[in-house]
Amino acid sequence: MEMKSNIIWKSTGRVAKDILLFYVIGTLIMVFLHVPLFVVHIVSGMKIQKDGLPLLVLESLLMLVGYLSAAILMLRWRKLPLSLLGLSLKGRGKDLLAGLGVAVLLYAVGFGVSLLIGMVEVASVQLVPRNLLGRLLLFLLMAVTEEIMVRGFVLGRMLSEGMNRFVALFLSSALFSAMHLLNPNFVLLPFVNVLLGGCLLGASFLYTRNLCFPIVLHWFWNWLQGPVLGYEVSGMDSGETLLTLRLTGSELLTGGNFGFEGSLLCTVLLVVGTLVIIGYYERRGRKEA
Repeated sequence: MEMKSNIIWKSTGRVAKDILLFYVIGTLIMVFLHVPLFVVHIVSGMKIQKDGLPLLVLESLLMLVGYLSAAILMLRWRKLPLSLLGLSLKGRGKDLLAGLGVAVLLYAVGFGVSLLIGMVEVASVQLVPRNLLGRLLLFLLMAVTEEIMVRGFVLGRMLSEGMNRFVALFLSSALFSAMHLLNPNFVLLPFVNVLLGGCLLGASFLYTRNLCFPIVLHWFWNWLQGPVLGYEVSGMDSGETLLTLRLTGSELLTGGNFGFEGSLLCTVLLVVGTLVIIGYYERRGRKEA
């Protein structure tokens, strides 16, 4: 019994060290990649619009390169296969479509209910293709990066060490929520909902060890929430949106300035969505067995 306990503690310590090193290395690589950008800015004297879409896309790309490189380095160091990250596209067409379908369904229900009970009103509609397409690219980069960081590396690394999969899902989701601590208006309910969002995104990974479904779900969840429907995205502004909303109900139901992710309605949808995904894979596993 004591020997088993020591093995568990060593394994947990190894995972914790790997996760810490991963984030340190990824951050250092990202900072290094930003150096040429700062040099060009200083030498040319050009003014850089800090909240401009082109700069946000570039920074997201550099972040993706930084943390993907860190993940590869860490897995090579541990002599673990790169397939642990779950980035294979082979035979994953249904997962990609399912991710899109779940994102659309969740917002069809959430936004539809909000309209029906009078919690939100559509103040105006404006089509700004440049912002819609630019944000589509931005949220793709952000989704790929965050899924590699949290589900691919952190959750994958925990599972590779034999940690209980639901404990690993909770811990990785708590880390995912903690990554949003500096976002505007990030209070208790948004913290809980982003944690639950991490569970929704990571649930399929427990069974498939693949990121296709969570990446597409994450991508279109953010894009539909912000640029299309006009909510804040985790407290962040999405520029010129397709719909301009007027929030008329309680912040507990609308999400207020944090966006839909700060609402109790979102809490319900995230819990139901996670349970449905887990139930689906559990039933499929029993049938295959």
